[in-house]
Amino acid sequence: MDRRLKTALAILIGVLATAVLAMGIVTGLAIASIENIRDLESLHDQESALPSQILDRHGRLITEFFSDENRELITIDELPRHLIYALITREDQTFFDHRGFSIRGTTRAAWNLVTNRYVSGGSTLTQQLAGHLYADRNDFSLYRKVVELWWALQLERHWTKYEILEAYLNRMWFGHGNYGVEAASQFFFGHSARDLTVAESVMLVIQLANPSLYSPIRRPNQARNMQRVILNRMVDLGYATQDEVDLSMEQYWSTYDFTRANTSTAFFEREDRAPFFSEYIRYELENRYLLGTLNVNTDGYVVHTTLDLDFQDAADRHVRTGLARANSVYRQNIASRVSRGDDLVPVIELLALGFDAPNLQVGHSKQRHRARQEYQEEINPLIDAITLLFGTGQDPLRHATRESYARRRTSSLRSTVEGALITLENDTGHIMAMVGGREFESRNQFNRALSGALEPGSAFKPLYYAAAIDQRVITPATMIYDAPMVFTADNGEPYAPRNFRGEWVGPVLARYALARSMNVPSVKIFDMVGFSAGLDIPARLLGIPEAERSARGFERRYPVSLGTVQVSPIEMASAYSALASQGRRRTPLGIRYIEDRTGRVILEPEAEVRREDRRTGAHQPIISPQAAYVITDMLQTTVTSGTLRYARNMAGGFDHPTAGKTGTTQNWRAAWTVGYTPYYTTAVWFGFDRGGTNSLGVNQTGAITTGPVWGQYMKDIHRGLPSREFVRPDGIVEATVTARQGLLPPADYSGRTIREVFIAGTQPTQFDRSEQFAQQQAPELVSRLRTSLDRASFSLDSSGPALHRQLDLSLDLSPEGRRERTAGRVIIPEDSDEDDLDGDEIPLNILRDQLDLAPAPWDDGGGVNPLLD
Repeated sequence: MDRRLKTALAILIGVLATAVLAMGIVTGLAIASIENIRDLESLHDQESALPSQILDRHGRLITEFFSDENRELITIDELPRHLIYALITREDQTFFDHRGFSIRGTTRAAWNLVTNRYVSGGSTLTQQLAGHLYADRNDFSLYRKVVELWWALQLERHWTKYEILEAYLNRMWFGHGNYGVEAASQFFFGHSARDLTVAESVMLVIQLANPSLYSPIRRPNQARNMQRVILNRMVDLGYATQDEVDLSMEQYWSTYDFTRANTSTAFFEREDRAPFFSEYIRYELENRYLLGTLNVNTDGYVVHTTLDLDFQDAADRHVRTGLARANSVYRQNIASRVSRGDDLVPVIELLALGFDAPNLQVGHSKQRHRARQEYQEEINPLIDAITLLFGTGQDPLRHATRESYARRRTSSLRSTVEGALITLENDTGHIMAMVGGREFESRNQFNRALSGALEPGSAFKPLYYAAAIDQRVITPATMIYDAPMVFTADNGEPYAPRNFRGEWVGPVLARYALARSMNVPSVKIFDMVGFSAGLDIPARLLGIPEAERSARGFERRYPVSLGTVQVSPIEMASAYSALASQGRRRTPLGIRYIEDRTGRVILEPEAEVRREDRRTGAHQPIISPQAAYVITDMLQTTVTSGTLRYARNMAGGFDHPTAGKTGTTQNWRAAWTVGYTPYYTTAVWFGFDRGGTNSLGVNQTGAITTGPVWGQYMKDIHRGLPSREFVRPDGIVEATVTARQGLLPPADYSGRTIREVFIAGTQPTQFDRSEQFAQQQAPELVSRLRTSLDRASFSLDSSGPALHRQLDLSLDLSPEGRRERTAGRVIIPEDSDEDDLDGDEIPLNILRDQLDLAPAPWDDGGGVNPLLD
């Protein structure tokens, strides 16, 4: 019964095919009689598809996006005969006999459909070519088949069989982004199609029907089975001998590279001088600008971007060097921890045996770890190759190898330091350089510069400092008392931030609290400005829509003030760029304008973005120009004498005014540096893709790790630029204030004073009376202490006089009185103009032993603080 049903279905499909043929002929004749069909001689003169060129801002080629015809054309006479034999064996065995349509082929396709068996399709080669040239291949209707049939008949009428074969082999898709047999041969085998073996020819031919199913890269087992089927059929048809195909098969698979990434495509293996940026441009073109029938892969556009290849080369170089150093230090840290742990193994093993506690047997655990590592690195690749050759996709061994690869990749994500860098031009928002990771490859395309959901740590602080200045809650001279304090959120949640090493310095001015990246004064300032402005203004500077803020961690909780929100490097660069641009945020932009193949400008994305910004009011300042100037002035102190002073020294100083901030996230999981000049803003991030509890190490902070990368890169991209200052708006005043309390100095004041900038109307009006108060209180305190000492009856020795020490009881609470530091830490020179960065020094042993670098004045990380900058 089943056989009769199948036969009936085959006959029915054959009849329907004949009806379609008749209908096609009638329809074609009707069309020909009603309309003027295009000149068939123009079939040879069709406009060829062109690759789209991606150019930098100076017109230099970054890369090309491959098109359907981005190929090296090859003539039929140059191709081996066995390629043609393989093609007709697989796709159209009666090719040289029919006139564009094959009833036998259609019937065979019907039978294959009934029997659930596929060797070759129902459409002739001519029909396939006609469909490729003149029909919508995404349309699976009867109308499309009629169109294909009509044009197939015209092709057969005006072209020779070999012209059809040549066009077919030069135009069709062979998978993995390759179009044309020459491009496919170069991609799969690394040589020209002129040199194809019979096994290679068959492998290319079977890609035409279903490259996703028979890809030798993604599914080598299935591809090999179908390759053998076609080769055997070629032997049956007399196109090759059995010995010839057996030898060719053996040679093919004995040299096959099983380690090639199964996501490899021609697109990812193209030459590209800025691959992360290019992929961003491709996405923008395909999903925002070139919609509908426009095709970036075929229409030959010239895309003028904002990138500067000189900046990009410098970014690639410095990030690569910085990541190599960061990974080296990280591995040294791990090795040091393991070494210290090895010293304890004998003791722990003894305890395990003595108390019958097998869970304490570290030796067995270490042996298992080493065995697992050796299996993943040495044995698993061999087993994987064997299963690809002789197994199936469902084999348990195949499943085990995949799991092992997945575990190894996960481990790599957690133990390899990644990085990102992005540079914006302040005046325009142009993206000048973009590095999205260590390398761009088929398995590593994640662009951390654009898509990373990363905690910024203390690099977030300047954004709400700017809000506090704009709201006139603080000035750079506002005195904040640095001491332990518990903050309570709206929901009653207590929060007690700690400073670096748990030290407290007492009174400190806001300018130096930011330069030193002190936690407690910063949280106090966040509390002073309030949750509403403290969250809203930073979010607007970052360009985060209101609907996304909660998911990004912008919640009414005090830990937000230490950077527990989630942002990307481009957002951080955009926010800091707004500070450099008088409070006005400009939407980051990568495409300036697009030309068609004739040189006509068809789209101007930059003009569109600016019009949209004006329509929505996004071009309006988020904070006042005066507040932007003041926070910029404060952040210049971070560079000259704060946590970025080390980066400045490593770069040999800066030739332009430079402002910035470092950040180190909880448990040293990531390091940031974001900074700017009047020209450009750059954000640099180093960390782990899946950090978990992983740590860069206490010797890798924003000041040490990303700071030098940022500093040296910024020095390079500013070479030769004319001197330029930050714009100073109207409404800025200067005043001399005391370094102790930020108030006006009295006429007889003997302490240190500084020149400070203020928004007009916020400058202090009160005088600093602390020195006078200290002088009034000192005699009484000295008297009391001397009385206490006399009562204690201290003496130096039996023969010496009673101890009468000269005590300095001036009650000097200023930072000058706290110069002395613990031995082994960097001390600010006595002639320094700035206060010493209490809690931000870099231990000398870290710099010398781990990094072999010169001593630096201070740092923003290390110690026990759970939320470091």
